[in-house]
Amino acid sequence: MSRVPLLQLNEISLTFGGDPVFDGLSLVIQPGDRVALVGRNGSGKSTLVKVMAGIVEVDTGDVVRGPGVSVGYMEQDPDLTGFVTLGEFAAQGLDLSEMYKVERAGEGLKFDPDRPVQTASGGERRRAALARLMADAPDLMLLDEPTNHLDIEAIAWLEEELRQSRQAYVIISHDRAFLRALTRATLWIDRGVVRRQEKGFDAFETWRDTVWQEEDTQRHKLNRKIKAEARWAVEGISARRKRNQGRVRALQELRAQRAAQINRQGAAAMAIEAGPKSGRKVIDAQGISKAFDDKTILKPFSLTVQRGDRIAFVGPNGVGKTTLLNMLIGRDTPDNGTVTLGTNLELALFDQARAQLDGDMSLWDSLTGDPEMRVSGKADQVMVRGEPKHVVGYLKEFLFDEAQARAPVRSLSGGEKARLLLAKIMARPSNLLVLDEPTNDLDVETLDLLQDLLGSYDGTVLLVSHDRDFLDRVAATTIAMEGDGRATIYAGGWSDYVSQRGEVAEHNTPTPKTKSDEASTKPKSAPKAGLSFTEKHRLDALPDEISRLEAEIGKLTDLLSDPKLFTENPVKFQKATDALVERQNKLEAAEEEWLTLEEKAQA
Repeated sequence: MSRVPLLQLNEISLTFGGDPVFDGLSLVIQPGDRVALVGRNGSGKSTLVKVMAGIVEVDTGDVVRGPGVSVGYMEQDPDLTGFVTLGEFAAQGLDLSEMYKVERAGEGLKFDPDRPVQTASGGERRRAALARLMADAPDLMLLDEPTNHLDIEAIAWLEEELRQSRQAYVIISHDRAFLRALTRATLWIDRGVVRRQEKGFDAFETWRDTVWQEEDTQRHKLNRKIKAEARWAVEGISARRKRNQGRVRALQELRAQRAAQINRQGAAAMAIEAGPKSGRKVIDAQGISKAFDDKTILKPFSLTVQRGDRIAFVGPNGVGKTTLLNMLIGRDTPDNGTVTLGTNLELALFDQARAQLDGDMSLWDSLTGDPEMRVSGKADQVMVRGEPKHVVGYLKEFLFDEAQARAPVRSLSGGEKARLLLAKIMARPSNLLVLDEPTNDLDVETLDLLQDLLGSYDGTVLLVSHDRDFLDRVAATTIAMEGDGRATIYAGGWSDYVSQRGEVAEHNTPTPKTKSDEASTKPKSAPKAGLSFTEKHRLDALPDEISRLEAEIGKLTDLLSDPKLFTENPVKFQKATDALVERQNKLEAAEEEWLTLEEKAQA
């Protein structure tokens, strides 16, 4: 059955005054779509969802919403100007009768509605923006990195809410497990081209590699053809000048075609070099504990870290993972117990707050001004694993271009800041690598490279992360902190921890419902002990009314899907549009009424 799209982009172009971000882009978002939006950092993913949300205007083309369609956007850096508390911001536009939705989302996403906006962290602001979107429940939700700053429990709550939602959504996320569980289609932005595949994120990497392989084959064929034509031109052009000018022009066109091709961005040339081997025993913690005021962070805990261990720390936000990590590496002192560090340790730290980055400094100064990277007498070079390198050349290894070298750090995206911090810590040899939330904002390809580097790193890794897929790929031991002061050691990564703990924390992507499944889930009347005679009669009649409205909506959507209707019969188009909105409102009211009566009957 044809459906009226929620949103259409028709031949849009956008430049921001420079090279095109998009040129002639068309795409459609349908009711029920669950779409992963993927692409390299800086490819334009956030810009595209802002276009969908109506926040960024296009240079040419049209952005068309369906009749009566509401679109909600959860941005990475929400503007809370004019609001006193996070709850006030999250509840904007809701009736008093709907306030429970904000409270419910606040519990699931773990944000305090009474928190003043002025004292709220960036993560708390993002959680409030996400709660606002979930409570508002628009027809199309646009989610830009919704799992950033969420712990695994909150991610699981959000995943389940979206799984059960009737809304369509487009998700930008680095969280593979989240995307695999929720998406049924994939939009891929690559060098300004947007491709769509009607399969979820789980099939993305195979699809991407196939496209790139075909592209490489075509480029190879083009190069061979250019070489053959150029050889012909050199060997005999003077004797055949008059008869073969067309062939010469064709050669010029082939060369122009090759010059116009946009080479895809390679992977970052990141490298980690282990320093001299540490002692076999890296950390020996015996009976350590910690409390702040009356709150117990850690009950007596012992751990021995051996050289080469890969240990992950998991648990809710605020439970004390970073505190435990800091005690283990000697940056914080336990209230009780002892921590003994091994010999010959060289530590490299990726901190969650990115405190090692000064937003007012340029990328150039951030590297050359680092005492551990400075090259004496060379203002344009940095020391990288014992060898001097030109600062721009080293930045290019982490996918920064020359123009960005003099830009301030604060102008970078979250993913670019993460890459810059990786550039700083990977410049020096280490044998103990401590990574506190390294995966936030990194694209899939950079995450893959980081995982490979950690796999071959000849040192010890301590890792805090909420990315379940990354934990499974990297960790050999998991330490779970669950808020009661206990830290429990499990063998393996996240999935192993869940299995050993005996709880199901992940769900497989549900199988799409068949028509028979949908029929079996139609509202059915339950015992009607608490209803009046009129209410019982109404509850019995509502399922048929709902079915009739669904059938009428189906016919109207079929009619409106005809692209000629608007131009050939605009009056009929408007009447059908008005009727569709009316039927949709009646259907929503009937379903709400059925739910109310059913709950009353059950009570």
